[in-house]
Amino acid sequence: MIEAGESQAPTARQRRRYILLGARAGISIPGLILASAFVGFAGLAKDAGFSLVETLFMVAVIWALPAKVVLVGAVMSGASLGAAAFAVALSSVRLMPMVMSLVPELRGPKTPRWVLYALSHFVAVTSWVLSMQQLPAVPRAMRTSYYAGLALFLMLANMAVVAAVFGVAESLPASVSAALLLLTPMYFLTSLWGSARERAGHVAMVLGLGLGPVFHMLSPRFDLVAAGVIGGGLAYAFHRITRGSAMR
Repeated sequence: MIEAGESQAPTARQRRRYILLGARAGISIPGLILASAFVGFAGLAKDAGFSLVETLFMVAVIWALPAKVVLVGAVMSGASLGAAAFAVALSSVRLMPMVMSLVPELRGPKTPRWVLYALSHFVAVTSWVLSMQQLPAVPRAMRTSYYAGLALFLMLANMAVVAAVFGVAESLPASVSAALLLLTPMYFLTSLWGSARERAGHVAMVLGLGLGPVFHMLSPRFDLVAAGVIGGGLAYAFHRITRGSAMR
């Protein structure tokens, strides 16, 4: 159990304790679903010609499964290095709002900036959802330690999953690998729906689900961008209108 009133001058022992508590929080249903998705990713990476070392390097450096899938897809399609890098960067822009909302929750009165910069590398949907649920019950001075334990556990656990599965990836049916990979967007949707604090978040997800297939038929190359911009804009307008009505 996490005590909310612990000292604001943490000792090394207290930091180690919260690192372990954060790691324990990663042992969860969301963590299990993420690990199952990495089973499919390991097979995909091997089919694309990546070695085990290269795949583990991707898991450690590109800490967001969709970005890794984009990179593997770019390599399989023969895209240039610049095009692949741009595609990965573009897919990771979506994480910026998560970083902006998480960093104020992590920051303490004496938290060094370099610690926040380092921890920002590990921000992805699973770590963000779990931390936003748990951090309010964690003393502010301990939040960076707690998040470091959670994020490092998720990264190392999935590196272990990839290493374990990589040798037997060829024996998995393609349909099984694809089904495991699709568990990730399903989890993202349900987790983000549950963690949305305002109705505008639900409106944005509903609009995205509805507009995505429409724009895919109209312009497949820009379907996600169009659905995100238009759906997000409409959701923001809904938020401003409902907020203005509530303040009257």
